[in-house]
Amino acid sequence: MIREQERFLPTEGIHNFRDYGGWAVAGGGEVRRGLLFRSGQHVGASDADLAAIAALDIRTVIDLRGSSERTRNPCRRVEGFDGEVLFYDGETSSAPPHMHTDPSTVEPGHARERMLAVYTRMPRNPAMRTMFGRYLRVLADREGASLVHCFAGKDRTGVAATFLLHILGVSREDQFAEYMRTNAAPTLAVLREQSVPILEERLGRRLEEVEIKARLEVDEDYLATFIAEAEKDYGSLDGYLAEAIGVDERLKDRLRARFVA
Repeated sequence: MIREQERFLPTEGIHNFRDYGGWAVAGGGEVRRGLLFRSGQHVGASDADLAAIAALDIRTVIDLRGSSERTRNPCRRVEGFDGEVLFYDGETSSAPPHMHTDPSTVEPGHARERMLAVYTRMPRNPAMRTMFGRYLRVLADREGASLVHCFAGKDRTGVAATFLLHILGVSREDQFAEYMRTNAAPTLAVLREQSVPILEERLGRRLEEVEIKARLEVDEDYLATFIAEAEKDYGSLDGYLAEAIGVDERLKDRLRARFVA
């Protein structure tokens, strides 16, 4: 049996890098391994990290961050990378989900509520709809392995991965298990270093550990909130996929043919 931390690529400056294949699919088979990678941003990637990534033969990178995020935190890529990096030309959100510092985050106990509010809005965010749909279409169209990432590799990236697992026939229980696997990542210190000093400067105070946990980790209620909002607007997650981000049955069939073994 694979231990939880062995599911992550050992990295020094990248948080939450992992292959999210391997999940069982309804009707038999499993999600192919070695093709679907997810992570946080690569601004702090070490040379050793880049060498490890190079061995994965990733041909397409889907960056879910907005323009200002990419400018502030330019990602390092493998030397000689001849694939393609796809991104949104503009802002995908006012800030990375875990980095929001509006007035409701002033009090320490409000961090979790702030995260839930972000997930409540995310299903209706036009830029994120565009990028979620683009990610799924790219997966069906392009050969080789892919990597999807945002800042932390847990919120926007977690939703994108959930969509694909749902389409492929992975159970809801396992979709949540994949989402929650983020909390077992051995690189939380990387995200903490990239996030906490900035948050403390913006808020003008030290963050309590309960706030840091609420922001830097994931919670089943976060993903459940996204799904509930999508289902409220479109009747089901499949309805959301079809009407909000343009995933038709033909695209679903192509994704299953490519990623189910």
